Amino acid sequence: MKKSKKLSYKQAGVDIEAGAEAVRLMKKAVKSTFRPEALAEIGGFGGLFRFNKDKYKEPVLVSGTDGVGTKLKIAQMMNKHDTVGIDLVAMCVDDIVVSGAEPLFFLDYIAIGKIIPEKIAQIVSGIAFGCKEAGCALLGGETAEHPGVMAPDDYDLAGFCVGVVDKSEIIDGSSIKEGDIILGLASSGLHSNGYSLVRKIFLEEGKYSLDKDLSELGCSLGAELLKPTKIYAPSVLRAIEKHDVKGIAHITGGGITENLPRILPDGCDAKIDLSSWSVTPVFKLIQREAGIDGEEMFKTFNMGVGMVVITSPEEAPSLKKFLSKEGERVLNMGEVVSGKGEVVYV
Repeated sequence: MKKSKKLSYKQAGVDIEAGAEAVRLMKKAVKSTFRPEALAEIGGFGGLFRFNKDKYKEPVLVSGTDGVGTKLKIAQMMNKHDTVGIDLVAMCVDDIVVSGAEPLFFLDYIAIGKIIPEKIAQIVSGIAFGCKEAGCALLGGETAEHPGVMAPDDYDLAGFCVGVVDKSEIIDGSSIKEGDIILGLASSGLHSNGYSLVRKIFLEEGKYSLDKDLSELGCSLGAELLKPTKIYAPSVLRAIEKHDVKGIAHITGGGITENLPRILPDGCDAKIDLSSWSVTPVFKLIQREAGIDGEEMFKTFNMGVGMVVITSPEEAPSLKKFLSKEGERVLNMGEVVSGKGEVVYV
């Protein structure tokens, strides 16, 4: 009788030792993000975070989750994995800061075809850098090896952030009214949206290569496409402490056209002056190569504006000055007018 062959988990494609080595390599980066409230040791079953109840009168927890999307394909093609973690954090923390919430802690999930400890460490170093920028603790995460489901070099990222704001300080756009001023905070590039279209335009047709230097971009195409997403949370939170901010919109998938109306009350439109800023060169390149009309561009990409802040006419000059001192490039984009809850471009 033929004996059955004995198999190990490693022979099936899951390398426990590689996973343990990945944890060892990432520990220093993760630990560097800890706030005083973080109690967990890295590698535990759950992340522990002590809530500072004395800091808030009526605390409300705000949570957000997101991924990086197909921008990861660019990172994989370039074999550069230390910036996509920044994108992951940015997409989550800037979604909750629009409510006025301070990011407290972050969790990540990495699904990968084959664990290469050094690659995982690069990814997590980016996540840790983003968490430090945002002021939140990287409290824990999971790295899952998926042999037979994902190709060995393939991976996907997801993140989850929890923040807090006093109930009386929640920013929801309800106080926005006609005559209020719309300020835009410049983006660092594409951020993490529109990459399925971008890859189709530049890479599937074979006209461009990622290492091709483009004079209009001032760098290679790959370097432009991998620019990390801007993290606005620290400067916006400091601005909220000093100024009356009525509404904030994070400009992600759907662009200005779809995201700005999410904070407009009934009876209000956002009137955007297209001459108030110069669209970032990468968007001009995309539009030219794809032959996309302006309407489609503004509901697909951020077009050089990653965050929008709405305030009163009286507050606008000092708020703009404050945000500029915080390192933001602030744009006078337009004003709130009577309407149906839409974006109107003029």
